[in-house]
Formats: sequence, C-alpha cells, structure tokens
Amino acid sequence: MNIRKRIAFTYVELSTLSTLLLCVVVFVLFRDNNRYHFLKRLEDRAKIVSSIHFQNDPEKSKYYSELKKNGLEELIEEEEYVLKINSANSFEYNTNLNLPNDFYTNVLNTGKDYFEVDSKYYLGQVFTENKQKYIVIVGARDRRGKTTTVYIVKILLFGGIGFVLLAFFLGRFLAKRVIDPVARITKEVKRISASNLHNRLPEVKNSDEISDLTATFNDMLDRLETSFEIQANFINNASHELKTPITTIIAEAEIMLLKEREVYEYKESLANIYSQASRLGNLTESLLKLTQTGYDGQKQVLDIARIDELLMDVKSDLDKIFPDNRVSVKLNFAPNDSNLLLLPCNKPLLELAINNIITNGVKYSDNNEVFVTLSASSEAIKISINDIGIGIPPEDIPHLYEPFFRGKIATKYIGYGLGLPLASKIIRMHGGELQVQSEQNKGTIVTIIFKKTEIKK
Repeated sequence: MNIRKRIAFTYVELSTLSTLLLCVVVFVLFRDNNRYHFLKRLEDRAKIVSSIHFQNDPEKSKYYSELKKNGLEELIEEEEYVLKINSANSFEYNTNLNLPNDFYTNVLNTGKDYFEVDSKYYLGQVFTENKQKYIVIVGARDRRGKTTTVYIVKILLFGGIGFVLLAFFLGRFLAKRVIDPVARITKEVKRISASNLHNRLPEVKNSDEISDLTATFNDMLDRLETSFEIQANFINNASHELKTPITTIIAEAEIMLLKEREVYEYKESLANIYSQASRLGNLTESLLKLTQTGYDGQKQVLDIARIDELLMDVKSDLDKIFPDNRVSVKLNFAPNDSNLLLLPCNKPLLELAINNIITNGVKYSDNNEVFVTLSASSEAIKISINDIGIGIPPEDIPHLYEPFFRGKIATKYIGYGLGLPLASKIIRMHGGELQVQSEQNKGTIVTIIFKKTEIKK
C-alpha cells in the first residue's frame, strides 16, 4: 500500500473512531437527559398523589384530581400506590407491585429512588403526614423517551455513515495535497543523474517540511556535485602524476636497450630511473595514506599520547631529513598541568599530519625559521605553526584541501599537493580543527585545535 492510500485510510479510521466516540457520548447524554426529565414528571405526580391522599377535604381532593387529569400531560400505563410505613424496616406491601427489595430498601434509606424495567419507570418517594410516613410509588411507561431515543439513534447512525463517507473523500483530498509535493520531488529526482548533477529541485517558498526537504536535497546535490568534481580532478591529476615517472622509466629503458652503451651512460640512466621510481614510490605511498584516512576514525584511535612528546618526535624526524632546519618548538604550559596534554590518537598518523605541515613551512620558507607553539588548557589543546615563507594567495586558500592542488607560486617547489589534504583528513579524523591564515610573501600561520569536548566524543 502506497503512502497516499495509507494516509487516506488512516484519516478514515481516525474519523470513524472519533465519530463513533462522539455518537456514544451523544447517545448516553441524550438518554440520561430523557430519563432525568421523565423522573421529574414522576416526582411531580408523586407530590400530587400524596396531596390527594392526605386531604380530608373532598373539594381539595377533587381539585387535585382535576389538576392531575387536565393540567398535566397524560402518562402511559400510569400506576399509583401509597404504602404506609409501619417501622424503619417494614411497610404495607401491595401485591400488584413486582419490584425488587433493593428498591424499597433504598427508598426507606434515602427517601427517594427509582427502578426501570422494559422502559417503564417506578419512582418511590417518602412523604410524612401527621407524623405518619408513607411511600408514594408512581409508575409509567416513557414511550416518548423511547421513541426519541430510537430517532436520535437513527440520526447518529446515518449521520455517522455519511460523515465516514465524507471523511473518505476528504482523506483522499488530504493525501493528494500532502503527497503531491513529495511526488513532484520524486519525479524531479528521477531525472537527476551523475551526468546532470547541476540540476536542482524547484524551490518551495512555504516554510514547511517540504521546503526544508527540497533545500536539504539541493544542498546534498551541491555536495555531491563538488565531490564528483573533486573526484574527477583527483583521477585526472593522479593519472597525470603517475604517468610522468612511468613514461620516463619506460623511455630510459627503451633507449638503453637500443644498443650497447658505455658504463657511465648506464649509470646515468639507472640514476634517472631510480629517481623516477623513488618519485613514483613516494607518490603511491602518499595516495595510499590519503586513502587509509577515509576509514572510520574510531577504529584507528589506538594510543593515548602526550602531544608535547609527539611534537618532539616530529622534530627529531625533521632533524634527520633536514639537518640544518630552523624549526623551534615552544611549550606553553605549566608542569603541573601536563595531564592536559594527553590526547587519544593514532600516533603514527598524527605525527605524519603534523610533520607534513611543519615540512611545508620549512620548504616554502626556503628553510627559514619556523615556530611551533604548543599550549593546553582544560578546554582545548592548541598547536600553532608559523613560518615566514612565500605565503598563500587569497584565491588559492579555498582549494588548499583538494588533492594535487598546487598554487601558482608553489609550483617551483617539489611536491604533489597531497600533504595538506592528508594532514587535514587525519586531524579531522581525530576530532580536531585545522585553520590556515596566510598573506602572500609574508608567511603562513597554521593552527591545529583539539577541543576537549570533541576529543571525548
């Protein structure tokens, strides 16, 4: 069953249930109202009967009889009984009355009660005359109340059926009105594929869930289109970067195999092949590491490391690669607060990320001074890497985290454009935030922030 039919049938079911409850409430209230007014009429008759019974004056007795006969509405199958009460628990019983004992007991205890059998009501009430108590019982059939009850039942039955039929058509209208916008969205979505990701759903101006759904889907399409473009650029750049060393290696080998060469020529060719193979190996390793950081970060968090020790290990590795580097590490924290430096992480990956950023500072500043500052508090761990190198043009900053992207002024330096994207993914995987501030020809400040709330997550 589709959603449109489900909404229509649900609306009909709820309408039927609410109509049924309403009919029951109306029926009960109507029946109780009829009973109340009929018992009030019997109560008035009981007072007249007691007055006629107690009057010793024939004229007054005649007056009450005429009032009962002509002044009041006639009752059907009316019966009247006056029973003398002898004591608290006994009275003169009339054999013509076939009423339960509980009825008499309640009348004696409360002074008034009624009993119903087959739409005939009996009202019993206690009256006192000259210190003598009597039970006056008036009985009559409420034929009018029964007729009106049947009438109201018919009205409720046919009215309820009519309302349910109306609810069916209203439910279909409601379902159509609710589902049509979703159906239009579905129709438009089916027309969008990888070849036309630039298409967008028509905007809905109403501030409701449908407009939110449309806006959310369009946002998702924006992200997908961007991802596809990045992926396409990545593949194109990767194939280009991989093709160059492979082509060079094949060309060198073919040239060497054409004829016999001198030993020095073989050495030069092997050195060139070794250089290109090393470049190919480094590029492949970088791509592999970039791919590995796409896995679930929680599975890769293996260590609880002190971030100051991690920085010193990075500095030690840099000293081996760049013995004459001018990187200085400054630790801004008190010894008593050293526990604030603990960070759950994948230590090798995090070292790789920080190493890449510091290496970029060394490389793009032509081995000028690079300052690494570490500070820690109860709210966050902050690492700031400041160089005075070539800087980054403003138009290049939005593309820094795209694999293989290299700015115009950075092309004279050896690199593949993978270091910063890789570092960004690793830091984000650890719940950190990477911020880059730069000014061309003045330097760059890269700030890494690990918020304690995100670290706990």
